[in-house]
Amino acid sequence: MAGCPVSLAYGIQLPVQSQSTLYTEAWEAAAGPPDLVEIARAVERAGFDYLAACDHVGVPRRLAPAMSTVWYDPVATLAHLAAVTERVRLLSHVAVVGLRHPLLTAKQYATLDHLSGGRLVLGVGAGHVREEFEALGVDFERRGAVLDEAIDALRAALGPEEFPEHHGRFYDFAGLGQRPRPAQPHVPIWVGGSSPAAVRRAALRGDGWLPQGDPRDRLPGQIERLRRLREEHGVGAPLTVGAITEPLYVGRAGWDVGRRTLTGPPEEIAESLRAYRAMGVHQVQVRFRSRGRAELLDQIAAFGAEVGPRLH
Repeated sequence: MAGCPVSLAYGIQLPVQSQSTLYTEAWEAAAGPPDLVEIARAVERAGFDYLAACDHVGVPRRLAPAMSTVWYDPVATLAHLAAVTERVRLLSHVAVVGLRHPLLTAKQYATLDHLSGGRLVLGVGAGHVREEFEALGVDFERRGAVLDEAIDALRAALGPEEFPEHHGRFYDFAGLGQRPRPAQPHVPIWVGGSSPAAVRRAALRGDGWLPQGDPRDRLPGQIERLRRLREEHGVGAPLTVGAITEPLYVGRAGWDVGRRTLTGPPEEIAESLRAYRAMGVHQVQVRFRSRGRAELLDQIAAFGAEVGPRLH
């Protein structure tokens, strides 16, 4: 597992693209493609490492009041934003890859990596909405085992071979060529989730770990478990450890941003975020409180100019 980095990288989960009531702002309901484009461009200008998009095929009525049904497709969204940016990496956070055959997933994401010049980070997760699995004919109860094998199958399907091969319990393929190949020789796969099974999966199969809502006081224990599992199983490759920060607002808001929001002068925010680096975190995912697109763009710019340089 990689040691403490010189700098703490930072990325952002896109607003507008997913609109769960857990985190969406009121203005996002009326926003659309032009807003996403301007936000992506601002994120790149501000030096963010990545922008991220979520994955849900369909939201059942029982969950729609909380989750909403606004979930842009991550491949289409990231491809659209790849065309209006040049450097920022493109993260699926997370793709529920068990809902689709690995060859289909590989075709979509290999094409995205090819078109974007090698900017893909494939974040994967087990999923949690039973009705999605049932509608697509996938066994919800076995989703963890399916994901384990899907990661292995995707390693092959996103590798250098034009005719990838995988033989397993759930997937079996060979002799089917797929081009274009990814631009990257190795597409990083980051595993999402904070359950014991997800942490184990990230430790043994992932290039990175994307926790799901772990508070700060839980992270050191989770990171230690990652380290121990990799050591016990002889996994020596670097692992990118992530964290999702508290909501942020750079400066003094002048409106109620919520008691959990980390707000104040740039140095105070940077000092707080540097604590993640001290735990062994390599990249933090941020989300800003805002009342409209203009305020969000200002927050992104302020973070990039005044907070980001202090994370070294």
